[in-house]
Amino acid sequence: MKKSLMTSISIVLGCSILAYALLTQPSNKTKPVPKVYSEEVNPQRPAQTINRVITEKITVGAIGDILIHSPVYQDAFNGSQYEFDQMFSNVKSLLEKPDLLTANLESTLGGIELGLSGYPTFNSPHEVADALVHSGVDIVSTANNHTLDKGEKGILSEIAYLESIGLPHVGSFQNEQDRHKLRVIEKNGIKLAFLSYTYGTNGIPVPKGKDYLVNLIDRKKMKEEIHRAKEASDAVVMSIHWGNEYQRFPNQEQKDLARFLANEGVDILFGSHPHVLQPMQWIERADGRKTFVIYSLGNFISAQYGDYKDIGGLATVEITKRVSEQGKTVELSSPAFYPTYVTSQTYNHFRVVPLEQAGSAGLKNADAKYDEIQQHMNQWLK
Repeated sequence: MKKSLMTSISIVLGCSILAYALLTQPSNKTKPVPKVYSEEVNPQRPAQTINRVITEKITVGAIGDILIHSPVYQDAFNGSQYEFDQMFSNVKSLLEKPDLLTANLESTLGGIELGLSGYPTFNSPHEVADALVHSGVDIVSTANNHTLDKGEKGILSEIAYLESIGLPHVGSFQNEQDRHKLRVIEKNGIKLAFLSYTYGTNGIPVPKGKDYLVNLIDRKKMKEEIHRAKEASDAVVMSIHWGNEYQRFPNQEQKDLARFLANEGVDILFGSHPHVLQPMQWIERADGRKTFVIYSLGNFISAQYGDYKDIGGLATVEITKRVSEQGKTVELSSPAFYPTYVTSQTYNHFRVVPLEQAGSAGLKNADAKYDEIQQHMNQWLK
């Protein structure tokens, strides 16, 4: 069942926080988990005095690159319009499971008015975003090496469409004020701040005086925003574009940056850019908490195939918040990964399917491949 999404976005401007509610279309997603109350007698107080603990839980998920090569959007054209929903129909029930789901919007959605294009400078139909919403995506990350493929016009066209359909976004912005607004989504009583950064934009220079168009990795700026996000939320989630393409393990730069971001207060790191899967890991932090990182989510939909480029998936982690008279605690637990596979028929009929079902879609030794991917993704978890 698809969850009912009643989202509240808190906007931080300067030192003041303005809140407003964002209402999206009704859906059938899993209903909010009710508050759980547990009562324990405090031995330091009279027996009749009881401490009440309010426990709330959510599952946060992420999928990797939404990378719309030319064959993908050509396949989506039905003669009159672009329709991408069917590409995700086989995994819709999987994507509906998390309470909050984010995706890496790798291709700029500048729309047909700017001219559709694939590699190396992507511009995709607006309708990609509709399919993501229909499939259960709650927020998209837009900071990546293709953000400036259509320049400022592409970014502004994408943002206008995302906002017109009520899909929150983070990573590229209309102006400086927009960039300063934190994207904070509340679900089941837990507030999550979403951030997004990229290593670069394929050599395309950011227009002078318009650094707000895309968030580039800068430790000083990231530290400042992370600290603001911590004040405004219960947990900080960052999508980050980094690493080496087609490498199945993170490089040292990724590991060092992950530890820096964890110690500054990022609770969940969802990585992308390599186009193949890289493992999950816990990072022990200086403050005693732990950060969950998946170094790369790979491609979720694309026209790339072979050498693991057609295998992606859904990563999830549970967040538990407990509030009592003694204060608040937030814990992460139960990381999981659900592999998926992109199938097509000579660059037509693109579909994302669960990897364990990919044998019927033409993947040889699908069961063995599923076991291999699970071992690869979980090998560093303890």
